[in-house]
Amino acid sequence: MMKTADNKKKITLALMVAMFLAAVEGTVVTTAASTIAKDLNGFENISLVFSAYLLTSAISTPIYGKLADLYGRKNVISIGIIIFLIGSTLCGFASSMDMLIGFRAIQGLGAGAIFTLTYTIVGDIFTLAERPKIQGSLGTVWGIAGLVGPLLGGAFIDLLTWNWIFFINIPFGILSIFLIQRNLKESFEKKKQIIDYAGIGTLTAAMLVFFNIFLSAEMFDDSRIFILVSVAATLLLLVAFYRIEQKAVEPIVPLEILTRTNQMINAISFLLAAVLIGVDVYMPIYLQNVLGFSPTVSGLALISMTITWLIAAVVLGRMIIRHGGKTATIIANVILLLGVLLLPTLGIQTPLILVILYVAVIGFGLGGAMTILTILIQESVGYSQRGAATATNSLLKTLGQTIGISIFGSLFNLFIVQYFNDNAIWGVNPNDLYGSSAQGIRLTGQQVILALNSSLHVVFIIFAVLIFIALVLSVMLPKISETVKKEGKNREETTTMTNKKLA
Repeated sequence: MMKTADNKKKITLALMVAMFLAAVEGTVVTTAASTIAKDLNGFENISLVFSAYLLTSAISTPIYGKLADLYGRKNVISIGIIIFLIGSTLCGFASSMDMLIGFRAIQGLGAGAIFTLTYTIVGDIFTLAERPKIQGSLGTVWGIAGLVGPLLGGAFIDLLTWNWIFFINIPFGILSIFLIQRNLKESFEKKKQIIDYAGIGTLTAAMLVFFNIFLSAEMFDDSRIFILVSVAATLLLLVAFYRIEQKAVEPIVPLEILTRTNQMINAISFLLAAVLIGVDVYMPIYLQNVLGFSPTVSGLALISMTITWLIAAVVLGRMIIRHGGKTATIIANVILLLGVLLLPTLGIQTPLILVILYVAVIGFGLGGAMTILTILIQESVGYSQRGAATATNSLLKTLGQTIGISIFGSLFNLFIVQYFNDNAIWGVNPNDLYGSSAQGIRLTGQQVILALNSSLHVVFIIFAVLIFIALVLSVMLPKISETVKKEGKNREETTTMTNKKLA
């Protein structure tokens, strides 16, 4: 038994290392982006460095989920980490912006496996009682990555070169693979597998077309026509994908996992993921551009969200066993809604301690809700479909983040302009506030602060609306306490048998 407990610790460490690598790559480049673009002469394509990574990681998540169900978690996640490390190495040697964008896409392909299968493996080897703590730890890794990523990027640039933000991944990735291969024991039925190539191709095409809406719409003279055509093409491809999955022997997304309960859980996850990325992006803007704090202070202030995320993951996660998944989800969303409703009260002279407290409440709600929803998705299907179900949920979260941040950004810019128009100041460019002049008068710092604060309040209200919708969906969830308790009991019995074999 001691050996089994030790194996679990090593597997958890391996998963946390892998998750940190994939998560930090989304933020570590932010600090280095300007230096990289200057060195590679590619300022006009700087946004694609981030978009390529997000795009390929999103597309690959359902594919990895199904492959893990077919061939086992251990080998598939190891292959994903290897692809990630190959992409990292190539990024470090990139000599042009086009090369870097392409290599970042390879990195994202590997990250898709990490994002999906870490949670799937947790669902496999840990009991229902153990899972909230472990998944909370993985969620905390995301928060830590968001905080230390920019700091690491700046440190590598100051002390070494930007290339090392990619090379540093290699030893830690190798360590993660070693621990997973050595300690993760699994058994599954080996049989001749039939790959759903048509489903993979159609879904990939649908996601490429859809994500291209957010990447390329501004490049066209009439973006509305481009968006309408892209949306229509995406819908047609998704209909074709549905038809293919109906007939596929081994569908990449088994349609039986798309139950009413699962669809509602995925919808809630979609909305909360949008709010999460919004808080991550716009709270630092408030702290730095409205209150005037440094990036370091801003990052430290947001640590409270990481701490309460972990606490809530454990506390509210355990509530599933006692009171059921529906009750736990409702409580988490109520707490989250209360936290977000405090945000519109923030002003240009709000004490930092209040911001820290508000963010802590939001972190508690988000941490609890995200952990609970992941557990419910995993417990709603059998072992052979857990990878696909988790991957589908991960894809919906990524879609929520992508769509959410695009909408928030558009509204943020729109209401900045609206604020100045309401004050009879015309011609302000939101992309160049600190260098803008309107009617021949340069904007003052105070005017910019007031405009940003006003626009942020609109974004915060949108957060509240999305969470309210998520809360309504939570109330509409069927009572799934008995299902979860039964699944939890079966899971613990299976885990106990596995532990005996390992010991």
